[in-house]
Amino acid sequence: GASEEVAPPVQQCFVVPKKEINVVSDMAKWKRSQAYADYMGFILTLNEGVRGKKLTCEYKVSEPIEKLVALLNTLDRWIDETPPVDQPSRFGNKAFRTWYAKLDQEAEKLVLAVIPKHLADAAPEVAVYLKESVGNSTRIDYGTGHEAAFAAFLCCLCKIGVLRVDDQMAIVFKVFNRYLEVMRKLQKTYRMEPAGSQGVWGLDDFQFLPFIWGSSQLIDHPSLEPRHFVDEKVVNENHKDFMFLECILFITEMKTGPFAEHSNQLWNISAVPSWSKVNQGLIRMYKAECLEKFPVIQHFKFGSLLPIQPVTS
Repeated sequence: GASEEVAPPVQQCFVVPKKEINVVSDMAKWKRSQAYADYMGFILTLNEGVRGKKLTCEYKVSEPIEKLVALLNTLDRWIDETPPVDQPSRFGNKAFRTWYAKLDQEAEKLVLAVIPKHLADAAPEVAVYLKESVGNSTRIDYGTGHEAAFAAFLCCLCKIGVLRVDDQMAIVFKVFNRYLEVMRKLQKTYRMEPAGSQGVWGLDDFQFLPFIWGSSQLIDHPSLEPRHFVDEKVVNENHKDFMFLECILFITEMKTGPFAEHSNQLWNISAVPSWSKVNQGLIRMYKAECLEKFPVIQHFKFGSLLPIQPVTS
């Protein structure tokens, strides 16, 4: 179960040593690393933080949260300023490369606008995760490894003390949710390919985390059960409150044909009796299908904030 895993303590003061950022080459080393423990601890802490809560509920919104939303709004505006170009192939519009080049150039500046001056040294390292979180500009694709980079970006902001324990709900409901909106717009606008997708056997072409946190939101819901998310009427009436249903809505907008055919894994999940079982199952699946799959994790970056060194505790 997920309960034995305890989140890492958030370090309030952090001096970033100048250190090379490396990528995963050894899966066993990665699973034993401080980075893996911190990353998974972060995911599970947020999973508990949003349990039983609606997207529309009241929660604290701090200044760094507002600044992160502003950063995402900037990325969104750049999409409007960079329309798709005419090209023969339907997928992978090359205008994405123009959009990405702008982020590549501005990422550090964007991060500096979010973090306080005394932490400015952390900006180059934190910016790496931001740049990794929007898809690959060569292949014009996007997948769960890119999504993991955004979660790592937020995790780093927690580790340097920019985001705090009482920001948990806002991290998921305000920042991550806005990130999802921007990613969906990127996927649609530039017709991005799914990265490392298992096609019909995967959970979703592009995302995974909103299904984990979204199922946690629905735990102990008085009337909505897992079997209801395949009901169009239920999805239409409740998607603004629950991330999981928002994901289902996006899938049904993007795909045609019977749900059981285009999203077989999700269809199977709708037969699970309770949301807490769905949530536990998705956490296990996330570790096995995303974090422990070399094609997904081979690009994951390590540095001083998410170190490759083995867990000390």
